[in-house]
Amino acid sequence: MLRKKKEKGFSLIELMTVLAVIGLLTTIAIPNLLWHLKRARNASAHSAAKNAYTTAQSYFNDYPNGSITSVAILTAYGFRQTTDVVTNVSGSQNTLQITTYHPAGSRTYTVNSEGAM
Repeated sequence: MLRKKKEKGFSLIELMTVLAVIGLLTTIAIPNLLWHLKRARNASAHSAAKNAYTTAQSYFNDYPNGSITSVAILTAYGFRQTTDVVTNVSGSQNTLQITTYHPAGSRTYTVNSEGAM
């Protein structure tokens, strides 16, 4: 009686099953990842709006009759521009308008002179 050598390795069916499972997990994971990324980008824009408002109030404490025409004025008062978040700011203490958004996010945040979003 001849003995067959023990074959080592995976069969084609086992490899295809593993690939199918990986493919299924990928189709579930990628949309969730994209949703979380968008949510994080929106949160950073929201945070930038709050920080810009707080910094603007510091500016108006020193210059009650002054007006803000650019983010550069806020930067001089300690505002740090959040990476990839677009921040627009203008107005005086009574007409302040701050707008922030992330280009890959889905929301735009606006803060008025009273701090309401």
